[in-house]
Amino acid sequence: MLTRSAARLLSTQTRAFSTSSARQTKVAVLGAGGGIGQPLSLLLKIDPLVSSLSLYDIRGAPGVAADVSHIDTESTVKGYTADQLDEALEGVKVVVIPAGVPRKPGMTRDDLFNTNASIVRDLATSVGRVAPEAHILVISNPVNSTVPIVARTLEKAGVFDPRRVFGVTTLDVVRAARFLGEVSGNDPKNTVVPVVGGHSGATIVPLLSQNAYGKAISGEAYAALVRRIQFGGDEVVKAKDGAGSATLSMAYAGAKFTNALLRGLNGEKGVITPTFVKNNVFADKGVDFFSSNVELGQNGVEKIYPIGPLSAEEEKLLEACLPDLKKNIEKGYAFVA
Repeated sequence: MLTRSAARLLSTQTRAFSTSSARQTKVAVLGAGGGIGQPLSLLLKIDPLVSSLSLYDIRGAPGVAADVSHIDTESTVKGYTADQLDEALEGVKVVVIPAGVPRKPGMTRDDLFNTNASIVRDLATSVGRVAPEAHILVISNPVNSTVPIVARTLEKAGVFDPRRVFGVTTLDVVRAARFLGEVSGNDPKNTVVPVVGGHSGATIVPLLSQNAYGKAISGEAYAALVRRIQFGGDEVVKAKDGAGSATLSMAYAGAKFTNALLRGLNGEKGVITPTFVKNNVFADKGVDFFSSNVELGQNGVEKIYPIGPLSAEEEKLLEACLPDLKKNIEKGYAFVA
């Protein structure tokens, strides 16, 4: 009986990642030995659109690779050590970057930025040299700054394509659906809302008015829901008592966005999800990157959708978002100036 239950669970997990064709893709995870990288590697191993996984980290990646390689799916897995980054990137079509450190007690945002900015810049430099046509998915925080760092690094190398660089903001979308589902008593499948802006605090703008159940939330309940979506990460850090951050839910969100991109690359139509990309919607305000609904296709970003109608509350949230987002982007640019 236990065996049947386990089999059903694995089957359900595998079906959670949609497929659109037989074509598969080689994917690299840079930072595969970390708190996000390990469960992300596991989830990508069971994604049927992944043909080969290259797992890289400064330590631990070969062990992670050996572990997940035993999973009974078709994809192959290989782990690479600190001095094998170029080998890990050879022939890769999609690069997912969860590398870096989480924010820890006593660490300032500047501390986090300085550490992760250097890591992301160096990894982007290698991707630009070895796999210049790869699609780069940035998970490393602060995403509002690390994505501009990747873009500017690739620009300096002469290989930046704005259709191929993504900040993974999917966890904000996942949280919004889950939390709205909780307060409205509905299945999260029915409470999906677009989340626009950036990927930290007040730059996260959930457009609850664009969902029938979200539109019904008002007053203190609305304010509490928005705050929970914006600062959900703090909830996890507190619950883990300083021992970690949102690694498992972030790995799930990262795998979910990677699968969406792979479906688009394989030719599936109508794959639309928010992601933090080069976006002109607020370029006149000095905001070069912005998360909004994007259609993913064979070239990566195929179409960027307008953010749509906003409620009065959402207008205020957006007004608060833009100045902070601009500063975050400028900080990323300045790092590689």
